[in-house]
Amino acid sequence: MDTKILKGIDVSLKVKKDLSVIIKKLALKDVIPSLAAIIVGDDPASKLYVSSKAKAFSKLSCHSEVFSLPSDTTKQNLIKFIEDLNDNPKFHGILLQLPLPKHLNEKEILKTIAPNKDVDGLHPENQGYIMQGDPQFISCTPYGCIKILEYYNINTNGKDVVVIGRSNLVGKPIASLLSQNFNYGNATVTICHTKTKDLNFYTRNADIIIAAVGVPNLINKNMIKNGAHIIDVGINRIDDNTKDKGYKVVGDVDFDDVLGKASSITPVPGGVGVMTVTMLLSNTVQAAIKQAKII
Repeated sequence: MDTKILKGIDVSLKVKKDLSVIIKKLALKDVIPSLAAIIVGDDPASKLYVSSKAKAFSKLSCHSEVFSLPSDTTKQNLIKFIEDLNDNPKFHGILLQLPLPKHLNEKEILKTIAPNKDVDGLHPENQGYIMQGDPQFISCTPYGCIKILEYYNINTNGKDVVVIGRSNLVGKPIASLLSQNFNYGNATVTICHTKTKDLNFYTRNADIIIAAVGVPNLINKNMIKNGAHIIDVGINRIDDNTKDKGYKVVGDVDFDDVLGKASSITPVPGGVGVMTVTMLLSNTVQAAIKQAKII
């Protein structure tokens, strides 16, 4: 069996092409989608990630601004900073880059972002809307997974889907979305995690596997059925002395091992990760439309 490689860049280009039409229409009404990104501390990975987001926004004539706060920022000062952005009409979306320093409670801080500016989809109100089948802002990574399924026309109706991982960021929202009544939902969804007793039992019977648990090369060919579709959300570093950096990035699925048995799979890198920034842009555009009351 030839395994189809589900490249995120192809999906991203399609989404951006559609967004560019909307962005041009907004510009005619003097509306430029704008994102405020907050980084607390000096984590290099966070800075690199936010920088990539800024470049993506700039390429589509959208605005983004990065606010770097010191690692010892207090809870009160961070909340006040977010509240000021909530009230600032210049910004349609607010992104709080995670993780935060250990002295700050992420769940508590995320609740202070105005739901109508929560373009990362992590406010409890927006996650609740997903559970009710009325999503306002979908978390960017699950949203990207849905777009990949849609672009490559992978049928989910009536299919058995196993989601490995139960995080609020990926596992729970993607499981909820796939079980809902829409074109790329209507699946029978099982959530597995690190405490699942016999993961093989579930994955071997799955038509579609969403791997989002953060364990490198967890899934191999013996754990999947012939013709399974795999969306690999995992991003893991493993030592590799053949690389200049001394490591390589792999997913939660042993990519080379499942080739020839899986019907399709997203690569790591080059799969879901590409879509995360794209869907942040999409959410920010939607926020601009709503706040400008164009629809």
